Amino acid sequence: MEYNKLISVTGMSGLFEMLSSKNDGAIVKSLEDNTTKFVSSRIHNFSHLESIEVYTIRENVNLADVFKAMDASKEALPSEKDAAAVKSYFQKVYPDMDFERVYASDMKKMVKWYGVLKANNITIELTEAPEEGE
Repeated sequence: MEYNKLISVTGMSGLFEMLSSKNDGAIVKSLEDNTTKFVSSRIHNFSHLESIEVYTIRENVNLADVFKAMDASKEALPSEKDAAAVKSYFQKVYPDMDFERVYASDMKKMVKWYGVLKANNITIELTEAPEEGE
């Protein structure tokens, strides 16, 4: 399973692997319980993890950069249910995050998603954009 095939679906918790897309939705596989289902794009929106950015005090960074910082950190992963512990965790692991604009719910989601990625042994790597010829 590759990082570039992973998506988040509005209204549904967890992460999904996009198996196939259609005009009116996509066939997705849950990373948590391995169920496969059709999800309508008329009801739900899809966000590729590769396209999600996080606010920082400088330039916005890709979510993969935050996941890599979490990977490199020696800090223990907090419970995603404890907002104060999650914020404290990110203040140590990724201090450049803009804590005014990144909500506690978003930080909790990052912790949960990171746990799902680790449980599924997914390498966090962005797809290289093809370089333009001269």
